[in-house]
Amino acid sequence: MTNNNQNIVYAFSDGSAIGNPGPGGYGAVLKYGDNVKEFSQGFKHTTNNRMELLGAITALDALKGRQRVVLMTDSQYVINGIEKGWAAKWRGNGWMRNKKEKALNPDMWERLLNVCEKHDVRFEWIRGHTGHVENERCDELANGAARGGNHIVDEGFVEVVE
Repeated sequence: MTNNNQNIVYAFSDGSAIGNPGPGGYGAVLKYGDNVKEFSQGFKHTTNNRMELLGAITALDALKGRQRVVLMTDSQYVINGIEKGWAAKWRGNGWMRNKKEKALNPDMWERLLNVCEKHDVRFEWIRGHTGHVENERCDELANGAARGGNHIVDEGFVEVVE
């Protein structure tokens, strides 16, 4: 490890929903040097996108103090929402995507934006299901949580009726 990487926390996250919406879960892995922490939780009824967001939120929220973080996820939704400034724009517009459409998952985006402000975060996309060790572990954690029996209620989930 080079000196430039010694003070960086590497975070990995993934989300899952069976049926979408349906039972769901997230998985997150934090790596700092030789230290590794894993997080997961299952929910009774939620969506994949909510779990993708919650995986990233949980990883960042677990960090103490201000940290330099590289967060890797296979979710274009999470990456684009932050890196392209969509979430910040939606928040600035009262959680509206445009004049007629409400932004989806504003509670999760608000939490992610807030926790990103506490750290120096760089998001990186990883292609899913390609053998990346930490991404595969997050996928295992997320799917295990979605299929497990210790589900809690996703309080912010709102069923969207087309």
